[in-house]
Amino acid sequence: MKTKTHLLMLLSGTILVAGLLGCATDKDREAKLQAQAKVSRSEAEKIALAKVPNGTIKEGEIEKEKGKLIWSFDIATPGAADITEVQVDAMSGELVAIEKESPAQQAKEKTPE
Repeated sequence: MKTKTHLLMLLSGTILVAGLLGCATDKDREAKLQAQAKVSRSEAEKIALAKVPNGTIKEGEIEKEKGKLIWSFDIATPGAADITEVQVDAMSGELVAIEKESPAQQAKEKTPE
């Protein structure tokens, strides 16, 4: 019985460490991408919010997509279930894309593959 308990504790500890390392890796990746950006997050947020009247940013991140460094923001609008995803070029500040996402699309996007 002690062996099973020790194995469970070891497994739990391993999972915890792996999770913490994954978070640190994500933060490091994001910090490196932000260092490359010529447009700050706050500037990109202003550009994105100008495209969604009365919107509120729910999530935002910097990422490489199709070879471009972009700021991507999920913006909620009062009274709407859909989220508007706005992408801003992190080098030029130009609008890359605006897409509406239904709650079903949002859930699918959050599901790990």
